[in-house]
Amino acid sequence: MKYIINHSNDTAYNIALEEYAFKQLLDEDMIFLLWINKPSIIVGRHQNTIEEINREFVRENGIEVVRRISGGGAVYHDYNNLNYTIISKETEDKAFDFKSFSIPVLKTLEALGVKAEFTGRNDLEIDGKKFCGNAQAYINGRIMHHGCLLFDVDLSVLSKALKVSKDKIESKGVKSVRARVTNIIDELPEKITVEEFRDLLLDYMKKEYPDMTEYVFSEDELVAIQKSKKEKFGNWDWNYGKSPDYNIKRGTKFLSGKVDIYANVVQSRIENLKIYGDFFGIEDVAAVEEVVKGIPYERESVLEALKSIDISRYFAGISREEIAEAIVG
Repeated sequence: MKYIINHSNDTAYNIALEEYAFKQLLDEDMIFLLWINKPSIIVGRHQNTIEEINREFVRENGIEVVRRISGGGAVYHDYNNLNYTIISKETEDKAFDFKSFSIPVLKTLEALGVKAEFTGRNDLEIDGKKFCGNAQAYINGRIMHHGCLLFDVDLSVLSKALKVSKDKIESKGVKSVRARVTNIIDELPEKITVEEFRDLLLDYMKKEYPDMTEYVFSEDELVAIQKSKKEKFGNWDWNYGKSPDYNIKRGTKFLSGKVDIYANVVQSRIENLKIYGDFFGIEDVAAVEEVVKGIPYERESVLEALKSIDISRYFAGISREEIAEAIVG
């Protein structure tokens, strides 16, 4: 097992480095990565960026927006947010098992006198208040699990920068984003810095994996990461993309995530379809969008078209019938 402490605060670079470790360091059975970003919003792989952020606030406050390669929802980072990643070789049935990958965080907090627990789909909470959201990507026998830990984040900025959907707030039964979250620092009996917490988390991993050593990138690898930052994670097309033409928009919230449908229907047939949301899946939903093109915009026809693909690979925990419902109703 290897560990990497990335001291860069450049968000696009950090996401590029994480992807490089996931997709290129294939000889490593397990990698543990820690880093801190500057003020940024990280949106999920399948999300419609412009609907997840407060664009005016983000622009005025110089907050960077970067899309990651994993599913899930948008999160806000700043210099007091600690990000951790665990990359490991796993069988496909381990995909989207968030709880087991959260143990290092829960155990580190326990040692500091804080009782935290895994709840819901992919959250960590203290006394019912969220302090960490988790996301995963799965490619060819490798899982990348990452979480963003609210250590001492400016929650007033978080609540203004993220344009959280009304139905998500209502489903929690509370009035605001800020009411649902907490910072780790506020729960600690004795105060420490985010860097000290980072070191404690790394210490836990070193005790669990005594043979773990540091991975140091070569100059060629660093050049490749910079190239990825420039061409992908620092690119507007990747981070925002073109909003689709549509005449029908539908949003459906399931236990395993929200699915937003943008459909352009002409003469009662689906001309184009775009799927957004905070769901998780192993494969790109572009295949789902393609399979329903040209068919009648009716539930039975959509459901029949979806039978030609394994829907579980695109939407973890959401059935074919539920996706048909999300598209047509």
